[in-house]
Amino acid sequence: MYKVLGLLVLASAMGGLTPSFAQTAQETPQTMLAAQIRMQGFACDQALGARKDATRSRPDHAVWVLRCSNATYRVSRAPDMAAKVEPLR
Repeated sequence: MYKVLGLLVLASAMGGLTPSFAQTAQETPQTMLAAQIRMQGFACDQALGARKDATRSRPDHAVWVLRCSNATYRVSRAPDMAAKVEPLR
């Protein structure tokens, strides 16, 4: 019991048992937006790019154009709400 506990403490002191989430995933706007619209039922086979639409965005309401391999979407995001997704083509 104490050996297992000691190994866990040692592993924790050496940086943990597994790499941190930030090290294992490249979290970019396009990957985050693609994941969000997929959870809402939209198809995004491969996220190719995302750019913020400065003219439509406001404080606390970001608007992005997400380009996927199979479609392009306008994604409006407000805190604590589902994204509004509009297929562009």
